This record gives sequence, structure tokens and C-alpha cells, in this order.
Amino acid sequence: MAPALDVQRVRKDFPILARTVRGDKPLVYLDSAATSQKPVAVLDAEREFYETSNAAVHRGAHQLAEEATDAYEGARAAIARFVGASPSDIVFTKNATEGLNLAAYAFSNATAKAQHGSRVDPRFILGPQDSVVVTEMEHHANLIPWQELCAKTGAQLRWIGVTDEGYLNLDELDVIDETTKVVSVVHQSNILGTINPVDLLMARAHEFGAVGVVDACQSIPHMPVDVPALGADLVTWSGHKMLGPTGIGLVWGNQEVLEAMPPFLTGGSMIETVYMDHSTFAPPPQRFEAGVPMVAQAVGLGAAVRYLEDVGMDTVAQHEHDITGYALDRLEQLPGVRIIGPASNVSRGSAISFVVDGIHPHDVGQILDDRGVAVRVGHHCAWPTCRRFNVPATTRLSTYIYNDNSDIDAAVEGIVAAQEFFGVA
Repeated sequence: MAPALDVQRVRKDFPILARTVRGDKPLVYLDSAATSQKPVAVLDAEREFYETSNAAVHRGAHQLAEEATDAYEGARAAIARFVGASPSDIVFTKNATEGLNLAAYAFSNATAKAQHGSRVDPRFILGPQDSVVVTEMEHHANLIPWQELCAKTGAQLRWIGVTDEGYLNLDELDVIDETTKVVSVVHQSNILGTINPVDLLMARAHEFGAVGVVDACQSIPHMPVDVPALGADLVTWSGHKMLGPTGIGLVWGNQEVLEAMPPFLTGGSMIETVYMDHSTFAPPPQRFEAGVPMVAQAVGLGAAVRYLEDVGMDTVAQHEHDITGYALDRLEQLPGVRIIGPASNVSRGSAISFVVDGIHPHDVGQILDDRGVAVRVGHHCAWPTCRRFNVPATTRLSTYIYNDNSDIDAAVEGIVAAQEFFGVA
């Protein structure tokens, strides 16, 4: 069993958690599924880079450029180690949304090139006879790019439904068939908290020669994840949800698939040779990193993964599991509160969405905010999932390594206060 996490010691590494809000109330931060807070080690790493080694990477001949390149590529190596990958398989993007668009645009760009006689890998050519499969619990970032791809190519968008309990309806796996070219699914839902059997879904995709894509934004920060073991061809996630800076995301790719993919963004840094009438492109990952990269953010994210490694991802996962179980128990004891998603602590993560009878989720969030408790309200960029459960929105609390049961107690007290205020207690 993983060692217990010393939350009070951890909290000292996060300066923002010492501040007060809304009339000097202590901040209770329960919105880490949207963005995590940053430890001093990450803040110091970014500042030190700017103060000592700031320069453009890869093409400078001076010492600062060498140091900046070493820092940038060192961060790539650290992040690769963290997820069990090789540095050459890690592509930096500005966020996971860009990473998912990178994947979708590989298909639309390949299809457009093929229509004009260019030689491209046939796996990436789509037409009206083809399909793309997602799930009914996707974040908009893993839905809209595929909607747009289907609109451009005529391919059909299909999805696997969600059960009343908040799990994927695995009886609908036959939507993945011989017409399927892409299967893109979330590992852990940002609204339901559900952890999906992505290895099963990727294996089904590969039975039919489809490219498998996984959105791992909510899983990699919270549990040990060996990315190649997920069985996907492409995996995306973001830095700001795992203690790192904003403005940086990642794509892991199977090297063979990356080499076959056309680039998304083009310009400097991603080229091999350039002529007036055509260009050739660098091998991955440089092929997908056009322009000046986010060097300081990469350095900060490298510091974030080292911080998480020091804590231990088994410890992180056990802590998340324990606090999620406590939160589910406390919420289920409240009359008029309904959890949207798995009510048990099996195959689920720490993002918990709920509704309170007689109170709009935005009003619940406002009452909590007045008490210093920061939660997320709305459809959480998962509007179709809200429609599936016939709710306009939910209130969502999400924890991380700097939260403990007292934070859950503060949220529960706020929900009770909201019920009393609106007269529905």
C-alpha cells in the first residue's frame, strides 16, 4: 500500500493556498479538474530559466541557446520518463485541445492532399464511407474537432453511449466496425469522473485498422499511467492540470504513426528542406512543433513531473481514491443531492459532479464561493453529457494532492447552507 500523503506539508509548497478570498475567508480550492495550482518548485524553475538561460532553442550557436535547448529537451526527457515513453515520441503543443486538433487535422490534411494527387498514408484518408467514433462523455475538445473532420470529409460521426450509472455502455462497441478510421475516447471523464477501459476500446479500434486516440487530461495527473500500455496510437494531455504552467500540452504518439502523419502547423523549426515551390518536413517530434516553442513552460512542466515523482504517483492515486470515497459518502448523505456519474468509488476519479434539488448549480456555486470554497459550475465543456442526464448544468468539486477531508467538509457545509438559504433543506 502506498504511504499516506502529508497534505499539510504539501500545502506549504503552494503559496496561493495560503491566501484568503471573499472577506478574508480561507481559500478552499476544489477546482483542480479545471486547472491545478502550482508549487514553488515550478514557479522557481520558470523564473530561473528566464533569469539565466532565456534564448531561442535548437538553432543558436551561443551558450544561452545551448543552455535553453538543453533545458527544453531535458524537460521532454523528464516528461517522457514520467509516462513510460521515449522522448522522441513526445510532442509539445500549447494545450491538449491543440493536441487533439493536431490529430484531427492529420486526417483532413491527408484527405485534402490525396484529392490533389499527393501520396499519403491511406489510414488518414476519410470519405463518406468512413466513420469516426467517440463517446457520449467527451469533453468538447475531443468532440468538436472530430465533428469538424466529419463535416469536411463526409465521414459519419458515431458514439458509444453512457449508462444511467455513468459508465460507458460496452454493449454498443459494435459502432466500431470495418468503416471506422478513428476511435477517440476520454480516459477519465472530466464531468462524470468515470475511468474508461481504454485498452479494450483501443484493441477494438485496431481490430479494424482504425487509429486510436486517448484524451488523458484527467488521468495522467492523478494516477500512474504508462502511456504506451494504454494501447493507443496517440495520447494527449495538458500541463496545467498536473501542477505545471498553462500554455503547454502534450501528444504522445506511436513513432510509426507520427512518421505517417502530415503536420498540423507549418513554418519554421518543423522543416527539413525548403524550396520556393515545395518543402520537406523534419521527423517527429519536431515536425509538429512549428515556430518558437514554449520553452519556459516546458521547463516548468519538467519541474512539475519531478515534484509528482517525489510525491509518488501511487501515493497520489491512493490519496485521490480515499478522498473521493469520503466525498461520495458525504454527498450521498445529503437529502436532495444527486451525483451525476458513478456513485461508487469503483473505476472513477476525483471529479464529482452533482445537482441539488430546487437550486440551480450556478447558485450552489455562488453560495460556496461566498464561503471561500472554489468549485466549478456549468456544463464543463461536456454539454452532450449534461443532456444525456437531463440536467442543464452541474456543480463539480475536484480534488488533488493539496486537499483533505476538511475541504470536503467545507463544501458539504456550503451545500447545506445553500439548501437552507433557498428553503429546500
